[in-house]
Amino acid sequence: MTGPQGHPALTTEAVAARLKGRYRSERRFRLACLAAVVLALSFLAALFASIVGKGHSAFRQTHVALDIHFDAETIDPTGERDPETLASANYNTLVRAALSELFPGVTSRSEKRQLYGLISGGAAFDLQDMVMADPSILGETRRLWLLSSDDADMLVKGHIPRDVPEAERRVSDFEIGWLDALDDRGRVERRFNTRFFTSGDSREPEMAGIWGAAKGSLYTMLVTLLLSFPLGVATAVYLEEFAPRNRITDLIEVNINNLAAVPSIVFGLLGLAVFLNFFHMPRSAPLVGGLVLSLMTLPRIIIPARAALTAVPPSIREAAYGLGASPMQVIFHHVLPLALPGILTGTILGMSQALGESAPLLMIGMVAFIVDVPQGIVDPSTVLPVQIYLWADSAERAFVEKTSAAIIVLLGFLILMNLGAVILRRRAERSW
Repeated sequence: MTGPQGHPALTTEAVAARLKGRYRSERRFRLACLAAVVLALSFLAALFASIVGKGHSAFRQTHVALDIHFDAETIDPTGERDPETLASANYNTLVRAALSELFPGVTSRSEKRQLYGLISGGAAFDLQDMVMADPSILGETRRLWLLSSDDADMLVKGHIPRDVPEAERRVSDFEIGWLDALDDRGRVERRFNTRFFTSGDSREPEMAGIWGAAKGSLYTMLVTLLLSFPLGVATAVYLEEFAPRNRITDLIEVNINNLAAVPSIVFGLLGLAVFLNFFHMPRSAPLVGGLVLSLMTLPRIIIPARAALTAVPPSIREAAYGLGASPMQVIFHHVLPLALPGILTGTILGMSQALGESAPLLMIGMVAFIVDVPQGIVDPSTVLPVQIYLWADSAERAFVEKTSAAIIVLLGFLILMNLGAVILRRRAERSW
């Protein structure tokens, strides 16, 4: 028995069997897609869990309470309160005297070196700042919570195991005993690590912070935004509204699309050759970093800006022309305001991608070790991704948690920027 076109007629059982097979294929396909999503989310969750697990402890730092006697004979032997004399005094002597008072039985040179190593070298600078701010404290004795060393901090946080032989850990049995004795007296405490957010980079892990890199990123992103946004929007408006359709504009459009796919390190090589070697601009400066990232960000702003302009219905342009508006009035009074949400969304996404870039900035010298916090766009500085790279390359165990903590901060900024783009797009959405 055949059908109208000569094909065998399908029985009810055959049709049902084919439908069951089709439904089974659809279920398998849905399960495969669901498994892919679950697998991707699992990898992402594992990544975040690893970063947070390693970095959350960096937001708290170990401090030790010591009774510091601001000995006037040591700090200001002349008694004239001269700022240069106060600044050049040996404040480490005050810390060592306080530790020796707590542990008078420590007499040998090697044991004293280990005892004094429980406190960070940055504690002397903190004492110096206190005296410089208020010289009247000379002669007084105050209990101060001083920053511990990175090894003591790692021990208190449990990153250095106690149950291994002494030769296999960085902290000796004596240091463990002294820290336990201080803890029993209530002199060891973990506090919120404000220094991590207010200090620049340092060779000492317990003193290192992200403020210098954060300001470098801020200045770099400011230069990038001021250059790429107006140029990108102006280019998109010209290509979409005014440029004639010919081979030249077609070539420009193809090049813009190709530039969006160029590896970022190529822009770094371009910046090295042009801005540093030809124009002799300052190395490691946010100004040069912003120029390089602007070149990289421009195609990523032009393309979504053109798409946003194209999405504006032609009827709006025609209505404006019908009311006697000039071409410039049509663009700036009607088309551009309606396309602005999409333009801003693309700009935020482009800026968030630029914020996470490190390869082009490595080529222009922003990988240098810079302690001072930059005060302008021409001061030497680094950025958060490069700071993470520098800390990840450090050998000290304490820099591991610093690296993860900086990644958490950078991811926080990126999530906020992308969230802002989503909110902006949803609030400004228009249905034509």
